[in-house]
Amino acid sequence: MQQIYLDNNATTTMLPEVAEVINEAHRAGYVNPASQHQSGQRARRVLEDARERITQLLGGETTGLKPDRFILTSGGTESNNLALRGLAAGGRDANIVISPIEHPSISETAQQLARGGVEVRRLPVDSDGVVQADALSEFLDERTRVVSVMLANHETGVLQPVEEIACLARERGILVHSDGVQAVGKIRVDFRALGVDALSVAAHKLHGPVGIGGLLVRHDVTPAPMMAGGFQQQGLRPGTEPVALTLGFLTALEMWAEHAAEHERRMRSLRDLLEARLRAEISSLIINGCGAKRLPHTSNVSFPGLNRQAVVLALDMAGVACSTGSACASGSSEPSPVLIAMGLAEPVIEGSIRSSLSRLTTAADIELASQRILGVYKTLEHN
Repeated sequence: MQQIYLDNNATTTMLPEVAEVINEAHRAGYVNPASQHQSGQRARRVLEDARERITQLLGGETTGLKPDRFILTSGGTESNNLALRGLAAGGRDANIVISPIEHPSISETAQQLARGGVEVRRLPVDSDGVVQADALSEFLDERTRVVSVMLANHETGVLQPVEEIACLARERGILVHSDGVQAVGKIRVDFRALGVDALSVAAHKLHGPVGIGGLLVRHDVTPAPMMAGGFQQQGLRPGTEPVALTLGFLTALEMWAEHAAEHERRMRSLRDLLEARLRAEISSLIINGCGAKRLPHTSNVSFPGLNRQAVVLALDMAGVACSTGSACASGSSEPSPVLIAMGLAEPVIEGSIRSSLSRLTTAADIELASQRILGVYKTLEHN
């Protein structure tokens, strides 16, 4: 049976072109770029050229007296931890502001900070899952260290008013971080235009390699490091920098940017087709977050009356891979904190699944997937 992969928010498959670039880098024999000898210097030049190009593609500044910095990490989770912990460091009597729909790498990090004495304040969201930016001012005071609101939600795909939030916080001199992991490589993301101080990204969400990501920070922002043991990356993230993975990351980002508008248009069209096919046959179907602007490839639908885990397991047996939410929480049977924060009814939350496409998804995939989803729905509905 042909397996149709609709769980791209968990991870995407690496493009062959990206794999080839990584293989070529390994064949080139790049050594530790921190080494002072000529071989190390050669690796350093390659690494820094790639870092600069990634920064440019993300909308960061690389010229002039105040260039932004791209800190290489192992992925989105580490980037989010570095941002939240690093920007809130030294603030036992401080507070941070997040939303209740953040990825676990933000929400659970915030909980750990709270156990250390940092007050965590959570902005409300509306029924579509949009953070209420107009409420931000009442959450800020002289003890606020950082505001962290994701660029787009990992479960519903709903876009967040990060630019507005950054503007409001900047007026108070408060730092703003945004988790851009699900947005980069799906929509146009411009770091400087957003006005944030730090932005998290991960390569494996855009057909790049697993194990490489980054935190883009403004020139005047210096998060406290989480680790010690080396001078690499100005001591902000010590450890040997992976030249091959960084080149793979750059290649994936460049391949997205080359045809970004077409990729976005095509994914949106296929996402809408999937939802239309399901709506036409299931009158009770609910599309969560459909009243807001969404990522072009993410669809969170609910089959009220069905059990989300039963649906996902049945779909897997039928040849469709999807999920009930964040891959980082996929082992949990607890209902989605995102959907709970949106104030949705329990049957809607209990019956919700997430499908996430990629630029490799085809129209034939969607037609076949919709048939299989409808077949599973009819089977479970009558059981």
